Amino acid sequence: MIDIIIDITLLTFLAITSVAILRMSNLFAIVMLFGVFSLLSAGLFVVMDAPDVAFTEAAVGAGISTVLMLATLALVKRQQKPHYTEETPQTHRPWLPLLVVIVTGSALVYGTWDIPAFGDPDAPAQTHVARYYIDNALQETGVPNIVTAILASYRGFDTLGEVAVIFTAAVAVLLLIGGRRPKSPATSKDKESKIKPNLILRVVAKFLIPLIILFALYVQFHGDFGPGGGFQAGVIFSAAFILYSLVFGLDSAEKIIPANWLRILAALGLLIYAGVGIASLLLGENYLDYTPLGSNQIAGQHLGILLVELGVGITVAAAMLILFFAFAGRGRD
Repeated sequence: MIDIIIDITLLTFLAITSVAILRMSNLFAIVMLFGVFSLLSAGLFVVMDAPDVAFTEAAVGAGISTVLMLATLALVKRQQKPHYTEETPQTHRPWLPLLVVIVTGSALVYGTWDIPAFGDPDAPAQTHVARYYIDNALQETGVPNIVTAILASYRGFDTLGEVAVIFTAAVAVLLLIGGRRPKSPATSKDKESKIKPNLILRVVAKFLIPLIILFALYVQFHGDFGPGGGFQAGVIFSAAFILYSLVFGLDSAEKIIPANWLRILAALGLLIYAGVGIASLLLGENYLDYTPLGSNQIAGQHLGILLVELGVGITVAAAMLILFFAFAGRGRD
């Protein structure tokens, strides 16, 4: 009964947040509500016993995505421009888009009627695919966390594609908007002289940043035993440096991790992942079959999963920092 009340409460807040996002025109408030929506979604995933997905949603959706949107917001106005004014009267008729949305939504709702109930043990996914992973994942990979075993071993090709997409996104942003374009020394100096450092923020940041990095390392190398892995660890690691740049400035952050290093690291993580697969081929097994990497199947699978997750973490962290520095740096133009 308590679970049902929690589910209804979270879904209600999700609906209210969605409606509020649609009705608002202040972009800053919309970004904040998007963060709230992601956090509520993470809570819903926790209730549904999906901690790994909740971890990712909280770190990426409520965390990094909100920061990136705020950095983007610094380049535009905070108020959404109206579609029409007195000089340009409204010519758009909303009835046709509304009709399309209603028809599409009705079709989606109708399609859910044939979906098995949540947690139904007789559902095809429970009786075939999930049962095989539950019965064999630990024996074949030596990884207690079934989610990590599936993503890094059974679905190794799929995860490699996801890492390639993240790397491609970072490259696309660099090609579209480029890196930071620093101002002239005189202008930067004049602007920096007006900024007074906040002692409280600096002390708190110096205390939190090492803990965040330590937690990122824990999530990275403990993802085979509990919720976590390369995706979550990479986002948490990048969050530490984003916090540093917000408190101490972009210039100070780029002195620690130069932009050229980030580009190299983003490619290096992807190469580590792909290289593990090539090593499997050279040792006489299929691509991304980690068995020959160790003295036995479990040792090889465990080592291979750790290596590919490390590649995922490096690429994700570098890509997130590339995106942040690209957008935040443009605000100084």
